[in-house]
Amino acid sequence: MFHDMMPGTDEHLRQNAPITGYIGFDPTAPSLHIGNLATIMLLVHLQRAGHRPLALVGGATGMIGDPSGKSAERNLLDEEALRRNQAGIQAQLEKFLDFSEGPTGAKVVNNYDWFKEFGFLQFLREVGKHLTVNYMMAKDSVKRRISGNDETGAEGISYTEFSYQLLQGYDFFHLYKELGTTLQMGASDQWGNITTGTELIRRMSGGEGKAYALTGQLITKADGTKYGKSETGTVWLDPTMTSPYQFYQFFLNAADADVPRLIRVFTLLGQSEIEALEAEHAQAPHLRILQKALAKDVTIRVHSEQAYEAALEASQVLFGGGALSSLDEATLLDVFAGVPHVEVPREQLSGLGVISLISDVTGGAIFPSKGEARKNIQNGGVSLNREKATLEQEATSVPLLLDKYIVAQKGKKNFYLIKIV
Repeated sequence: MFHDMMPGTDEHLRQNAPITGYIGFDPTAPSLHIGNLATIMLLVHLQRAGHRPLALVGGATGMIGDPSGKSAERNLLDEEALRRNQAGIQAQLEKFLDFSEGPTGAKVVNNYDWFKEFGFLQFLREVGKHLTVNYMMAKDSVKRRISGNDETGAEGISYTEFSYQLLQGYDFFHLYKELGTTLQMGASDQWGNITTGTELIRRMSGGEGKAYALTGQLITKADGTKYGKSETGTVWLDPTMTSPYQFYQFFLNAADADVPRLIRVFTLLGQSEIEALEAEHAQAPHLRILQKALAKDVTIRVHSEQAYEAALEASQVLFGGGALSSLDEATLLDVFAGVPHVEVPREQLSGLGVISLISDVTGGAIFPSKGEARKNIQNGGVSLNREKATLEQEATSVPLLLDKYIVAQKGKKNFYLIKIV
């Protein structure tokens, strides 16, 4: 997980327990995603090592936008939307960190609380004068935007985003002064903003203040692309935005080249445990032992044991013949999201044979002709809701799932979802 740290950070952590360290989280979405989960794990390890973790939810800086890793200005949110997002993020953090009272109890802070009364002129007078424009422009995140040397070739940066590092730097100073925070952590693309904070602490305390920086690696795939996107987009920690089934499947489908690193970053399994799993995986890679261990651990900690069991059961429906009737509607639609969907009016079912149902009534989506449907049924190659179809069977005799769905299966691997409307 480790990427870089300021000189003296390791000695500071070893000699001053407990220290207080923090990571900032952007509240411009109602949920964190699995890219954030890698930095949450830094806080988890900090707390497990006997230190105090702070999560700063950037209610003020979230109204502006951080240029790090971005090629364009972001949409700005109003205070109400940000507050709503912050509440969701705190609830997610509580699953990973111990928020009990005590010297190592986690705490969530919001920088809007100290910036809302901070006037522009006061900020320039008390904070802005301590850093030169030359120092701020030397940061890689700023240089890339000004030169146009980013992913899209976009050029330029507004004063709003240019000032972001000064605001984040002041966050560190405020937490240093008010809560004794001496460490800021984050992903490697935050190095410039974090070190601005350590420099601001030094200058605003007359050279006496000492603070430290530590960054973790950005989580990328073996091919160098950013990790955290699925075919349907960002993988969120909120079950209403990415269902537990989709979440489980995302980790289950991790490439063999990626999973040894992912299991070390996202789980708390010990080294000997992981090495034993790797040895077992190497003997039979097709069983995906590492992926299953990773997906189970992360799904339970992000969602729950019950959500994991439901996701596992849903996975077995497609690949292991689990019971379709055990799925609720959201999970059923998740499981069969990637298969062809066909709608059939309910009134057409009366007097309809299954041969017609899976051929002309479904527009040839399953079988292009009645003859082909009949042949496949004769050969035992058609199932409707897991029951083998017969030649004389009426469509109304097929027990509907949730009173409106039929899962048609052609051969071993071809599925279709028929919705009765």
